[in-house]
Amino acid sequence: MPDCGSHEKAGNPALLKTKNEVTEVPIGKVKWFDTGKGFGFLATDEGQEVFLHASALPAGVSEVKPGTRMEFGVADGRRGPQALSARILEAPPSVAKATRKDAEDMAVITEDLIKLLDGISNGLRRGRYPEKKHAAKVAAVLRAVADDLDV
Repeated sequence: MPDCGSHEKAGNPALLKTKNEVTEVPIGKVKWFDTGKGFGFLATDEGQEVFLHASALPAGVSEVKPGTRMEFGVADGRRGPQALSARILEAPPSVAKATRKDAEDMAVITEDLIKLLDGISNGLRRGRYPEKKHAAKVAAVLRAVADDLDV
């Protein structure tokens, strides 16, 4: 039975190429990305800046946020290294989720909101809208609660 060394001696170029070439895919984080312009820059773990065009993003992804960890191929472009076929490894942590209110606190806020809306509902049944100043406050509370829930 021949060993792998005999294939190398035989000069099989496909086997030599596969056996001797080990390529590492660079990993880095998005420094910034402008969706309107369609490009941004990545910073590799080694500190190198790499141009990132929107066409290098994964299918279905049109933007990436700063701090997103990505894996990508690199080619030499006209103005320096350019990312090719990037893949998202890890999205940055959500600031909104980190500052989210506790579920028990939101339950109390929701119960108070129901009482507030119930009072408005009773007035509406009698054909009366709330005063403009009161309606604006209720609308602001509704938006704030909706923002807390929609994270």
